[in-house]
Amino acid sequence: MNAATLAGLSGAALIGLGLYGVLTHPHPLRKLLSFNVLGSGVFLMFGIIARKGAAAGLAADPVPQALVITGIVIAFSATALAVALLLRLFAVDRSATLRPDATIERNDRSDA
Repeated sequence: MNAATLAGLSGAALIGLGLYGVLTHPHPLRKLLSFNVLGSGVFLMFGIIARKGAAAGLAADPVPQALVITGIVIAFSATALAVALLLRLFAVDRSATLRPDATIERNDRSDA
Protein backbone atom coordinates (compact mmCIF):
# COMPACT_ATOMS: atom_id res chain seq x y z
CA MET A 1 0.00 0.00 0.00
CA ASN A 2 1.54 3.28 -1.07
CA ALA A 3 1.03 6.77 0.36
CA ALA A 4 -1.51 7.83 -2.26
CA THR A 5 -3.73 4.82 -1.56
CA LEU A 6 -3.51 5.40 2.18
CA ALA A 7 -4.41 9.08 1.73
CA GLY A 8 -7.32 8.12 -0.53
CA LEU A 9 -8.65 5.68 2.05
CA SER A 10 -8.23 8.33 4.76
CA GLY A 11 -10.21 10.78 2.62
CA ALA A 12 -12.96 8.23 2.12
CA ALA A 13 -13.07 7.59 5.89
CA LEU A 14 -13.31 11.33 6.58
CA ILE A 15 -16.17 11.64 4.10
CA GLY A 16 -17.99 8.73 5.73
CA LEU A 17 -17.50 10.04 9.27
CA GLY A 18 -18.57 13.53 8.28
CA LEU A 19 -21.68 12.31 6.49
CA TYR A 20 -22.61 10.13 9.46
CA GLY A 21 -22.20 13.09 11.83
CA VAL A 22 -24.25 15.45 9.66
CA LEU A 23 -27.10 12.96 9.43
CA THR A 24 -27.21 11.77 13.04
CA HIS A 25 -26.31 14.66 15.36
CA PRO A 26 -29.10 17.12 16.18
CA HIS A 27 -26.83 19.75 17.77
CA PRO A 28 -25.89 22.51 15.28
CA LEU A 29 -22.28 22.85 16.44
CA ARG A 30 -21.70 19.13 15.99
CA LYS A 31 -23.32 19.31 12.57
CA LEU A 32 -20.96 22.15 11.66
CA LEU A 33 -17.94 20.17 12.83
CA SER A 34 -19.14 17.10 10.92
CA PHE A 35 -19.66 19.19 7.80
CA ASN A 36 -16.08 20.48 8.09
CA VAL A 37 -14.77 16.92 8.45
CA LEU A 38 -16.74 15.93 5.36
CA GLY A 39 -15.30 18.89 3.44
CA SER A 40 -11.77 18.00 4.49
CA GLY A 41 -12.29 14.49 3.17
CA VAL A 42 -13.54 15.86 -0.14
CA PHE A 43 -10.52 18.17 -0.44
CA LEU A 44 -8.18 15.27 0.34
CA MET A 45 -9.85 13.00 -2.21
CA PHE A 46 -9.75 15.72 -4.87
CA GLY A 47 -6.05 16.29 -4.23
CA ILE A 48 -5.26 12.58 -4.36
CA ILE A 49 -7.19 12.13 -7.61
CA ALA A 50 -5.27 15.04 -9.15
CA ARG A 51 -1.96 13.57 -7.88
CA LYS A 52 -2.72 10.13 -9.30
CA GLY A 53 -3.46 11.71 -12.68
CA ALA A 54 -0.13 13.51 -12.64
CA ALA A 55 1.68 10.34 -11.54
CA ALA A 56 0.17 8.39 -14.43
CA GLY A 57 2.16 10.40 -16.92
CA LEU A 58 -0.34 13.11 -17.65
CA ALA A 59 0.81 16.71 -17.60
CA ALA A 60 0.71 18.32 -14.18
CA ASP A 61 -2.31 20.60 -13.92
CA PRO A 62 -2.37 23.41 -11.33
CA VAL A 63 -6.16 23.82 -11.57
CA PRO A 64 -7.04 21.09 -9.00
CA GLN A 65 -4.61 22.61 -6.51
CA ALA A 66 -6.13 26.04 -7.06
CA LEU A 67 -9.64 24.63 -6.62
CA VAL A 68 -8.70 22.91 -3.36
CA ILE A 69 -7.08 26.07 -1.97
CA THR A 70 -10.12 28.14 -3.00
CA GLY A 71 -12.43 25.56 -1.45
CA ILE A 72 -10.52 25.69 1.83
CA VAL A 73 -10.83 29.47 1.96
CA ILE A 74 -14.56 29.34 1.19
CA ALA A 75 -15.09 26.60 3.79
CA PHE A 76 -13.29 28.72 6.39
CA SER A 77 -15.46 31.76 5.67
CA ALA A 78 -18.66 29.67 5.68
CA THR A 79 -17.63 28.17 9.02
CA ALA A 80 -17.03 31.64 10.45
CA LEU A 81 -20.49 32.72 9.28
CA ALA A 82 -22.10 29.61 10.77
CA VAL A 83 -20.36 30.16 14.11
CA ALA A 84 -21.57 33.79 14.13
CA LEU A 85 -25.12 32.60 13.47
CA LEU A 86 -24.85 30.03 16.27
CA LEU A 87 -23.63 32.72 18.65
CA ARG A 88 -26.58 34.90 17.66
CA LEU A 89 -28.94 31.95 18.21
CA PHE A 90 -27.46 31.45 21.66
CA ALA A 91 -27.74 35.15 22.49
CA VAL A 92 -31.41 35.29 21.50
CA ASP A 93 -32.62 31.92 22.73
CA ARG A 94 -30.07 31.12 25.50
CA SER A 95 -29.82 27.71 23.90
CA ALA A 96 -27.80 26.51 20.93
CA THR A 97 -30.17 23.72 19.98
CA LEU A 98 -32.65 23.89 17.17
CA ARG A 99 -36.16 22.88 18.16
CA PRO A 100 -38.48 22.07 15.27
CA ASP A 101 -41.62 23.01 17.25
CA ALA A 102 -40.34 26.39 18.49
CA THR A 103 -42.27 29.52 17.66
CA ILE A 104 -40.69 32.84 16.83
CA GLU A 105 -41.34 35.53 19.40
CA ARG A 106 -40.96 39.13 18.34
CA ASN A 107 -39.91 41.77 20.83
CA ASP A 108 -40.32 44.78 18.58
CA ARG A 109 -42.84 47.50 19.39
CA SER A 110 -43.78 48.48 15.84
CA ASP A 111 -47.48 47.72 16.30
CA ALA A 112 -47.94 50.00 19.34
